Amino acid sequence: MTTLAGSAGVLADDAAYAAAVETAVAAAGAYYATGESALDDDAYDRLVRAVAAYEAAHPDRVLPDSPSGKVAGGAAVGDVPHTVAMLSLDNVFSPEEFITWTASVERRTGRPVAGWSVEPKLDGLAMAARYRDGRLVQLVTRGDGSAGEDVSHAIGAIRGLPESLAEPVTLEVRGEVLMTTEQFEQANAVRVAHGGAPFVNPRNGAAGSLRAKDRAYTVEMTFFCYGALPLPATSQELAAQLRESTHTEILARAAALGVHTAADTAVPPRTAATAQEALERVAEIAGLRAELPFGIDGVVIKADSAADQRDAGSGSRAPRWAIAFKLPAVEKVTTLLAVEWNVGRTGIIAPRAVLEPVRIDGSTVTYATLHNPADITRRDLRVGDRVMVYKAGDIIPRVEAPVAHLRTGAEQPIAFPDVCPQCGSEIDTSEQRWRCVRGRACHVVASISYAVGRDQLDIEGLGATRVVQLVDAGLAADVADLFTLTREHLLSLERMGETSTDNLLAAIGAAKDRPLSRVLAALGVRGTGRSISRRLARHFATMAELCSADAEAIQRVDGIGAEKARVIVDELAELGPLIAKLTAAGVNMTEPGATPPAIDGAQAEPAGDGGPLTGRTVVVTGAMTGSLEKLSRNQMNELIERAGGKASSGVSKRTTLVVAGEGAGSKRAKAEDLGVPLMTPEEFAGLVAEYVDGE
Repeated sequence: MTTLAGSAGVLADDAAYAAAVETAVAAAGAYYATGESALDDDAYDRLVRAVAAYEAAHPDRVLPDSPSGKVAGGAAVGDVPHTVAMLSLDNVFSPEEFITWTASVERRTGRPVAGWSVEPKLDGLAMAARYRDGRLVQLVTRGDGSAGEDVSHAIGAIRGLPESLAEPVTLEVRGEVLMTTEQFEQANAVRVAHGGAPFVNPRNGAAGSLRAKDRAYTVEMTFFCYGALPLPATSQELAAQLRESTHTEILARAAALGVHTAADTAVPPRTAATAQEALERVAEIAGLRAELPFGIDGVVIKADSAADQRDAGSGSRAPRWAIAFKLPAVEKVTTLLAVEWNVGRTGIIAPRAVLEPVRIDGSTVTYATLHNPADITRRDLRVGDRVMVYKAGDIIPRVEAPVAHLRTGAEQPIAFPDVCPQCGSEIDTSEQRWRCVRGRACHVVASISYAVGRDQLDIEGLGATRVVQLVDAGLAADVADLFTLTREHLLSLERMGETSTDNLLAAIGAAKDRPLSRVLAALGVRGTGRSISRRLARHFATMAELCSADAEAIQRVDGIGAEKARVIVDELAELGPLIAKLTAAGVNMTEPGATPPAIDGAQAEPAGDGGPLTGRTVVVTGAMTGSLEKLSRNQMNELIERAGGKASSGVSKRTTLVVAGEGAGSKRAKAEDLGVPLMTPEEFAGLVAEYVDGE
């Protein structure tokens, strides 16, 4: 699990960050797949917030699976496109953060916000309901924000979402599906009666029930509308009204049509003239939290006017005119039963607390994060201690401190490992983060699984289970061994038929031709990430040139300082034997379109014209469409660089092109202010067509 330092929410190092990403992705995947996530919303939000903060401080270390900037943490899936991106909300956790946020909104709009709408943040599942001529025809989950899952089978089981509206209009209403306390109790009674396990909490119950198609029973849920927008078939008059109405007016219109809103609850949406008034309403709603017949995990504050919303704009993940004010943390005392020592893919050894199971904010906590051996000693933690455990609103979950006055004298010191718990080798204890002396060779499964991931070598069909089989069978001691596998090797494995074997061999063969930047990313060189790997590959052009470079030469690459350069040199030396094996196996070690640096250390000009984006700095914003729709942001950046350009995340005077997709907000506006040329995704795809499918 993660290791922490300092105040809550701060990731101490790369190992803590990687563990946090893994935890967040697993939590999001469980939630959006089954609704059975062990983490509550507040805890997940804090985890993602800590990940984002670490990435902001270390942009060159961003992992490909990071949930940052992704709706639903990048875990949700769906095949029904949204007409307008269905985004998440960013969070604040204190009045000071909220005031700072409101000031940022007014800086974007260039004027005081006309008013703030304040409403409860319902703890359920976001969903869009599409009406055609007043009839409910489709239900779609938020999914990844650009497309969601069709759950129209749930029509008729959701209170507050009528099958017929009061008027024969065509539009989409968006809101939250949840179970009230009463519905939750009824649902569990029905579920248990049919031999099922009870739902963990109302949120998970709603998420699982919304997707369930083949149950022998149905359970009731409730819908609360928080917005409405036109569909392509909406009349021009209604579309104009929806686009120009205030948020308050839209909710009133939805209620008049018969759709349920929070207006008739104990916490109806209200407008506030100032940020301070909005905070007062937040306090009122928080005070009513325990009395409400449904769960809330915060309060949503939105700029009420359509003009303010348009001018504030939206990012790729969240609108900039709305925020979620998350409610305070939950903490409980439980018993520290034991400490486990887990080994990461680079050999870092991290402690994890095993707890007496405790219910915190709707889920059972059995494990929690510790920091490192020095921190355990500093806090004098002992097995058998009663410990304060934080879950909601913090890095999830974590042991904060022992409750010393509850000690009985039976507590025992925590035993630190003498050898690596993974392989039995010696441990390097020279730094606070202990590491197996075998490094990556210690945890081969994790190392190989990372290397074959989508943004590295991208070997489809080689999941963790298959990697374990290969390692256990002695067929793979490192990633290079994958390229020596034969058909006979794979057919000898359990559950490997001829078709799956041929497909996997084809995928491995294709991986040999990945560009050098992908190979570098697969090696997991400390001090680098996807962006730095691409820069290194384009600067040095070949692995041989890179491996022969000293720290001074590596510092010439944009974004690499003296300390990082030394780490990269040491890492490449350590990885030398593995690089040699990859080369011998026929893996590509060059970057297409790049040429080695000149003798004086300056980067040589690419051969030919260098591509249509040569000399151009390109920013991508919004959701891509057309032939670019399925490309991740990392893949878009790779495409830009293959075409000769430089990918950038922020618009500035040095930006020469902005590719603005659906939902593009402030970056598009800033480009327009600076006179930077804009292209649609389709126009950009035409410009770089010959590079779209290339590696």
